[in-house]
Amino acid sequence: MLPFRPAPSWLADAVLYQIYPQSFADANGDGIGDFAGIAAHLDHLAWLGVDTVWINPCFASPMRDAGYDVSDYLTVAPRYGTDDDLATLVERARRHGIRVLLDLVAGHTAVEHPWFRAAADDPSDHRYVWADADPLPSGFVASPGTRPGGYLPNYFDFQPALNFGHARPDPAEPWRQPVDAEGPRANRRALRAIMDHWLTRGVSGFRVDMASSLVKDDPGKKETARLWTELRGWLDEAHPDAVLLSEWGDPAVSVPAGFHGDFFLQFGGATDGGPLRSLWNTGTGTDRDEWDPAPCYFDATGKGSFAGFAAAYAEATEAIGEPGHIALPTSNHDFSRLACAPRDAAQLPAAYAFQLTWPTLPAIHYGDEIGMRYVPGLPDVEGSVLTPRYNRAGSRTPMQWDDGPGAGFSTAPPERFYLPLDPDPARPSVAVQRRDPGSLLHTVRALIRLRRATPDLGSRSAVRVHNDGYPLVYSRGEHHLVVVNPSDRTATAPLPDPAHARATRLIGEGVTVGPDGISVGPFGYAVLRH
Repeated sequence: MLPFRPAPSWLADAVLYQIYPQSFADANGDGIGDFAGIAAHLDHLAWLGVDTVWINPCFASPMRDAGYDVSDYLTVAPRYGTDDDLATLVERARRHGIRVLLDLVAGHTAVEHPWFRAAADDPSDHRYVWADADPLPSGFVASPGTRPGGYLPNYFDFQPALNFGHARPDPAEPWRQPVDAEGPRANRRALRAIMDHWLTRGVSGFRVDMASSLVKDDPGKKETARLWTELRGWLDEAHPDAVLLSEWGDPAVSVPAGFHGDFFLQFGGATDGGPLRSLWNTGTGTDRDEWDPAPCYFDATGKGSFAGFAAAYAEATEAIGEPGHIALPTSNHDFSRLACAPRDAAQLPAAYAFQLTWPTLPAIHYGDEIGMRYVPGLPDVEGSVLTPRYNRAGSRTPMQWDDGPGAGFSTAPPERFYLPLDPDPARPSVAVQRRDPGSLLHTVRALIRLRRATPDLGSRSAVRVHNDGYPLVYSRGEHHLVVVNPSDRTATAPLPDPAHARATRLIGEGVTVGPDGISVGPFGYAVLRH
């Protein structure tokens, strides 16, 4: 018997789309995107084939970490509009057949949150991880109020960690509380109340920020998993059609814990995000010194390896079983876009052919559908620069809707834009690519339509890899073969089955299939039916 209700049926066929709201579309001309701007472009998303949108944090915030420092979970940030504007967006999206997910920052708040202001003056308040000690333990920040001691931040000092307890006691740290203490219980109740508030207002679920970070000193994340299992049980009863997707980066752990799906990310799991980075990371955008510098598989030199991703996918699917999903993003607001030097526009169709035919939930970062590039060298805006080599702003630039002034993003003067536009005069745009049937935008749309029309290509159909070098060759279901060559040279592979020589090409270019095998030109791809 499954420990949870099955995931809502709509999720298995979902095509996710991530919207960074301050960069998507500005309707009021202040240089910052807003809910009305998103609503004005729902036709684009519906035309593309998107049916589920995830919006980065849009709650009230001082915006020192772009909204991941929440000061009020039940009110939206004024720069995006009003609560009514969000409700209007959700309703208009539903009329387009699009569900809206919000981003839930579960592990910490801003120091401006009323909860924290109260805790800073009340030694009996245990909503946050607080040590009434002198000297402070390593990593703690001195109290800003009358309360002695200090608090544990989750990331930046202005993000105090909510107290969900510690998995293990430590006599040397008597301030540690067990997971069933009143402070942790109050925070679990608060998470339910926040989710219930927005779910009753029409949203379809949440992407949960840093979902693995809640319980501290938690080997194997066992207590954190129990917390989410409890919340999933409540969600199944109270909102059975809603979903929880996690920013955990380890589907083998997070989905059995209660999430309906988890993303392969640039971090997480035993290899710190190795599976996703082994596909996409060029080493020139958001990159860390400790990451493996080996070429990724979608690299023009043809020196990458698919084995690491394949092994991680197999391990995760075995652990997950039937109830949940793995999501595979093109990029995200914290990681380099697909179009990141030296990977250029010519290489992107093959990458999308893989991403939209592998048995995961595809997640498209806004603008990736037209090949918006990672823009290097941008200023630090709202905490975007983490290290000299890890500047997240390059994946957060304004959406390029057209080739007019402001790229159709905003009518404000450019100096008021949330981030500068890509300065490349040849930057792609939605308007130009809509007019070009051979564009990346039309290719992505065609692949999404093919996926929807072909059950074999969906998230639940079986996959079997026949060649894991260059080209990548794999079967989906009983009747479909996918061939992808990310390299800049012709690649060949044997036929998995003689019957494939008579296969019909459904989409793609540069692929020849015959009795002697498969030949794929540079950056070629095809989906075949046999």
